[in-house]
Amino acid sequence: MPNPKRRHSKRRTSTRRAHDGLARAGVSECPKCHEQKLPHRACPTCGFYKGREVIEVVQE
Repeated sequence: MPNPKRRHSKRRTSTRRAHDGLARAGVSECPKCHEQKLPHRACPTCGFYKGREVIEVVQE
């Protein structure tokens, strides 16, 4: 297997790594309580998903 003869420069390395950063997770609004939640998941605040309650949330 071939090995590199010379080391890569810092610019070349950082250019390759330019797309490795983490992207912010997209959030949507819960239609019932209007809180922010991850898409395609039950709302952690009210416990509803697609108009029905799927998890029981304990009220403080």
